Amino acid sequence: MSETLRGYPAETADLTVAVDPWKHNPSAWSQRLPICGLALVAAVIAAYMSLYQWRLVDSVWDPIFGEQSARVLDSDVAKMMYRWFGIHDAAFGALAYLGDAIFGLAGSTRRWQYRPWMVVLFGIDVIPLGLVSAILVVAQAVVVGQWCFLCLVTAVISLILVWMAVDEVYSSLKWLYRTWQRTGSAAAVWRVFIGRPVESVDEVAAEMVRKAA
Repeated sequence: MSETLRGYPAETADLTVAVDPWKHNPSAWSQRLPICGLALVAAVIAAYMSLYQWRLVDSVWDPIFGEQSARVLDSDVAKMMYRWFGIHDAAFGALAYLGDAIFGLAGSTRRWQYRPWMVVLFGIDVIPLGLVSAILVVAQAVVVGQWCFLCLVTAVISLILVWMAVDEVYSSLKWLYRTWQRTGSAAAVWRVFIGRPVESVDEVAAEMVRKAA
């Protein structure tokens, strides 16, 4: 499969390539759609918890810890975060997960090379925020002394999303780094980052890719 992208010759726009050190294409739909699906599940769960924090529902479902979930969502830690950011932590999480899904759906199946800026934004949304989300859930439980089943579910999903997104982000960062190594030019790296072709690094891309099985 090939695609003519603005400024890129069609013969260099094969979208089915794998990227070393992986044996797969990290931008393939088979890699990204599961991320989007899991992110949407987490967004729905977080939105449901935010409805409780906004008092739009009377209680929050928890088959294991019972009323502990409500205590966690109403804790001083949660209220402090609301004072700091002006939005409940669950609502913030819902927006972050929705962002994961949107960024996951954007771009072609070779966006790691042709749209690094998109992959980097995707990585920022998934990886640091995902890790912070998981850490906050555990820390909040330790501080409050209560556990929240749905919070734990979203924390686990966050860690899975991080694991699933790392390969594509790594490939884009490697592409930018190798562009810098080859050119020593910040301008060339910037052009590659925003998706503009740079002829002098075409060979770098050819060294990184191979046909996917």
